[in-house]
Amino acid sequence: MKKKLKIVGISLLIIVTLLVASPFIFQSQIKDMVRNYINDNVNAKVSFDDVNLSFISSFPQANVTLDNLVITNLAPFENDTLAKVKLLSLDMSIKELFKNSSEDPIIVNTIAIDEAIINLKTNTEGQANWDIAKTSDTSTASETTKSKGFAFDIENYSIKNSAFNYLDQSTNTIFNIANLNHSGNGRFSGDVSELETKTEANVSFSLDSTEYLSNNSLKLDALIDLDLTNSKYTFKDNKAVINNLPIEFKGFVQLTEAGQNIDISFENPGSTFKDFLAVIPKAYAKNLDDVDTTGSFKINGVVKGEVTETKIPTLDINILSNNASFKFADLPKRVENITINTQIKNDTGNVDDTYVNINTLNFKIDQDEFKSSASIKNLTKNMLVNANIDGVLNLGNLTKAYPIELENELKGILKAKLNTSFDMNAIETNAYDRIKNSGSLSLSDFVFSSADIVNPLNITQASVNFNPGTITLDNFIAKTGDTDLNATGTINNLLGFLLSDQKLTGNFNLKSNVFKISDFMAEGGSDAPINQSAEPATALKIPAFLDCTITADAKSVYYDNLILKDVKGQLKIADEKAQLNNVTSSIFNGNLTLEGLVDTKTARPTFNMNVGAKNFDIAQSFTDLHLLQALAPITKVLQGKLNSTINLSGSLGEDFTPLLNSISGDAFAELMTTKIEPKNEQLFSMLESKLTFLDFSKLDLKDLTTKLSFDNGQVTVKPFDIKYNDIKMTIDGSHTFSNTMNYKVVLDVPSKYLGSDVTGLINKINDPAVDTITIPVTATISGNTLKPNVQTDLTSGVKNLTAKLIEIEKQKLLNKGKDKLTDVVGNLLGSNTPKDSTGTQSGSGVKDLLGGIINNTNTPKDTTKTEDNTPKDKVKDALNGLFGKKKTKE
Repeated sequence: MKKKLKIVGISLLIIVTLLVASPFIFQSQIKDMVRNYINDNVNAKVSFDDVNLSFISSFPQANVTLDNLVITNLAPFENDTLAKVKLLSLDMSIKELFKNSSEDPIIVNTIAIDEAIINLKTNTEGQANWDIAKTSDTSTASETTKSKGFAFDIENYSIKNSAFNYLDQSTNTIFNIANLNHSGNGRFSGDVSELETKTEANVSFSLDSTEYLSNNSLKLDALIDLDLTNSKYTFKDNKAVINNLPIEFKGFVQLTEAGQNIDISFENPGSTFKDFLAVIPKAYAKNLDDVDTTGSFKINGVVKGEVTETKIPTLDINILSNNASFKFADLPKRVENITINTQIKNDTGNVDDTYVNINTLNFKIDQDEFKSSASIKNLTKNMLVNANIDGVLNLGNLTKAYPIELENELKGILKAKLNTSFDMNAIETNAYDRIKNSGSLSLSDFVFSSADIVNPLNITQASVNFNPGTITLDNFIAKTGDTDLNATGTINNLLGFLLSDQKLTGNFNLKSNVFKISDFMAEGGSDAPINQSAEPATALKIPAFLDCTITADAKSVYYDNLILKDVKGQLKIADEKAQLNNVTSSIFNGNLTLEGLVDTKTARPTFNMNVGAKNFDIAQSFTDLHLLQALAPITKVLQGKLNSTINLSGSLGEDFTPLLNSISGDAFAELMTTKIEPKNEQLFSMLESKLTFLDFSKLDLKDLTTKLSFDNGQVTVKPFDIKYNDIKMTIDGSHTFSNTMNYKVVLDVPSKYLGSDVTGLINKINDPAVDTITIPVTATISGNTLKPNVQTDLTSGVKNLTAKLIEIEKQKLLNKGKDKLTDVVGNLLGSNTPKDSTGTQSGSGVKDLLGGIINNTNTPKDTTKTEDNTPKDKVKDALNGLFGKKKTKE
């Protein structure tokens, strides 16, 4: 006995050892088997991390698992991921491992898939990305060859934590299944078999951009008869739950050569109104356990017919409810008198003939009754809508009657009596002749909050009248922050704005007593630094949904630290941009004009503007307007008026003021002032100390004009002239917005201002012509406005002037000598010459005299003449005196 037990024990040990060791022995064979199957049967790129074999987990069967299986498409869906499976597990008989797959199919009994993502796609040409099976090279392939690979004799299968995505680009059909957990038990080997399935998932479905299911919860327990010979699948005992709505259905689906043949009917087994609330997605339905309902609700339908490339089954789906009501236990309001009568029908099988009739949709909250009806046709193409609305709705009661959570506060009274008829193409193309509206709509005490606006918009009253071809905004009285708005106008596409996400277009007249830019700015903008130097994190945005023209008239507009009075002009708003046309205002005791563009579409808003200033008070404008301070910081000491035109462009900060280092442009300015107050300005004090003859308080700048340009944070001033008494000054240079300066002032200074030495020399010369002499004196200004550095070349100017005056004195003395010679020669030639008979002096006498003087040096002296008082001697003595030759003493 002991020997038998020992033999049994050894045998079991050997079996266990073989079961543990076999996977390692056959590992290579299994990998080759999987790899060969893939290469023989699939036109796609297939990869996997590893293949594992186990006899323990599925004994007496073998278990084969693939880790991280990825199937990637080839053309025409190249590089698209068809499938990605974290774990694929196959159970089969051990003997299947030893089959030659090239001769006999390998039979698989169980399949388990974990964390799979399947992406199925059909392109516009009708090609499917799952069509990856290889076809035989020849049409005479044997049946044996056709059967190569795997065969399935499935007893059970499971899919866990997976997702399924389907896209048909030709019909714009999207079907998504998320969080899929599905299992089935049955056998596929017989001609007729039975399959029992359990499914849980979240389902989304849309057709031609219309979403019919949105992540709806689905539970399905289905018992299905499988007639594999006739490809017919019959639903015997089937119960589904869509969200919380139970549905029972029966019928069949049969595959045909043309497509499918469907005959399915369904209905909800209950009849209370709670079943209707269950249709609403869980995110909005909340807990239905504590809701009290009255009245009935019934949904039933039949789907019957063929599904082909050109046809769909006929539809007859009905939703009915009469005199129903509901109230949630923790909410104060009851919704009552609910009547619903809706049909979804298709009588022909042509998809375009599907239509929806909402014959009645009525309800009442408190004393407010709301009634509506509509018909919707041609669902898949150019949808046709005809709707009637008549009722009153207190929007604030919605959250008091139904547990819906809104991101923004909703309050107000909506009154509507409206009939509308249109097709969606007319809405999208603004074909107003096909949009028929009549009636009115009003809104009062409405509060609207949105991410697009900073402060809640409180609409006191708004009323819209609908007429064929036109929609008029009769009044719009609202307030946001401290800003009040009063608007009227015409609206071109209100339905397009409400129904198809179009921009709101129209022409409006807007009036306001107080309009604050900060009421439309992102939080924190008012605390931003005045002298912007960094890119803003957030900024005021022009709403993207506006495409309109606004004619504005505002009594007071508050912008940064400025108050603009009587602002009038036109704004054309489109694409998050505002075009300003002929905008005028009163500010700084003068008039302001604006023309230009503000663009808030980009992360950093930009502007391009022409600014006109007329009769601005200089002191006030250069103190309060930071841009003017940056352009001409010294000008704040002036008293008087300013006319200017400024062309500039750049970026705006979060407080909607210019980022100074980003702006560029040019400016022209005309000063109309007679007074300057330099007492507290260090630069002027330093100039006066260097140039003692200047008194800037007496400087006359009236009618001064100057031009400047600016770019990259630097202002360049074109040369301009000013006059101080009889001194001309020419100024040019540049400065930066950080107040560093590089200027040059050239003064044409009259000589009389250049010190006592120069003045004494001028008095000694005693010549009026000397007073008109000017010397250029250059003052260079550097540093910054708070700590300026002033250098002058006055010393060298005085030195040069002194040298010039000495040269003038020298020339004056020379000129005196020449004048004396002229007088002597004139006397000699004129007074001592005897007159002829005509009364004029004799030319021959002058000729003789000059000849005698000239010839004297070559004529021997007459020793007989002793008298030394001849005319010749007199001239000689005079010349000697003029040119410095002294007579020898006797």
